[in-house]
Amino acid sequence: MSIGIVGTGSYLPEAVVTNEEIAGPAGVTAQWITDKTGVRERRRAAGSEATSDLAARAGAQALAQAGIQPEQVAYVVVATSTPDHPQPATASIVQDLLGARNAAAFDVNAVCAGFTFALSVGEGLLRRGTNEIAPYALIIGADIYSRILDYTDRRTCILFGDGAGAVVLGPVAPALGLIDTQLTTRGDAHDLIKVPAGGSRHPASYETLRAGGHFFTMNGRGVRQFVHDELPGIIATLLYRSGTPLASVRHLVPHQANGVMLADLWPDLGLVNAELHLALQRHGNTGAASVPITLDHANRAGKLREGETVVLTAFGGGMSVGTTVLRWAATAARARTSGAELTGASA
Repeated sequence: MSIGIVGTGSYLPEAVVTNEEIAGPAGVTAQWITDKTGVRERRRAAGSEATSDLAARAGAQALAQAGIQPEQVAYVVVATSTPDHPQPATASIVQDLLGARNAAAFDVNAVCAGFTFALSVGEGLLRRGTNEIAPYALIIGADIYSRILDYTDRRTCILFGDGAGAVVLGPVAPALGLIDTQLTTRGDAHDLIKVPAGGSRHPASYETLRAGGHFFTMNGRGVRQFVHDELPGIIATLLYRSGTPLASVRHLVPHQANGVMLADLWPDLGLVNAELHLALQRHGNTGAASVPITLDHANRAGKLREGETVVLTAFGGGMSVGTTVLRWAATAARARTSGAELTGASA
């Protein structure tokens, strides 16, 4: 059975945060942020919104575009590193919000690589067999990084925004769908990206709060080097293993980490006939949501044609990389489905 993407969706909060607003506390200028990252603005979740709220809005869009009901979903998998709370799983709340009562629901945390990891899990579960009642999986990436940023730390606060993206996985024509996936982790580099406190090693306390241990931290230079060293080889190996010539790839949807970094990396990937899809100028780095948000925007803009080869790749803390090659299956009718009913989703 071929498993592919049959619907996409995304949601971005209403509040827009410009570089001018971020620059002052970070001790930089708005132009410096643009020059270093390519980001011009990002979205910020409302005080009443949690990660599950964003995830459910994106999931509802994907279900609507696929033309299926929540009861037809067998699995709800939410990739996030900013869950509503340590437990229960954010996915269980999303399942309830959507009314997907037949679905098993759980979270995946591979930080910004989480969506591609969750996509692989969902595909594997569907390949084990589905029933007529619930033959689909809803895979969501959602993060609210604005809640864990130190706005005086220019290494992190200038990059990140809030948002959610989703896809529906289901049966597709034999020649279409997900072809192969490569998941890798370099645990020896786990210190490059972290939130030091709040877990079992350093539980929340007055001391950890005073020290800022609950803020997101990142060694930007180390991350950049890791991506340049690892990503080209991972993509090339996956394409070779799957029998996919580099020249046949028409679209690359990468994790929207940093626009300047991606522009520097692009020539090394050898995807001479592919379009590099970027959405970070207006959304920033939305963590595990960045790949599905960018994919949804490309889909709704009619840029993805049935049968075209698409590569999704994401990298994040751990350090983990997830890359998937697929042949696009969503139809033109699905791609034209409007998302206007959800505030901010198509912005």
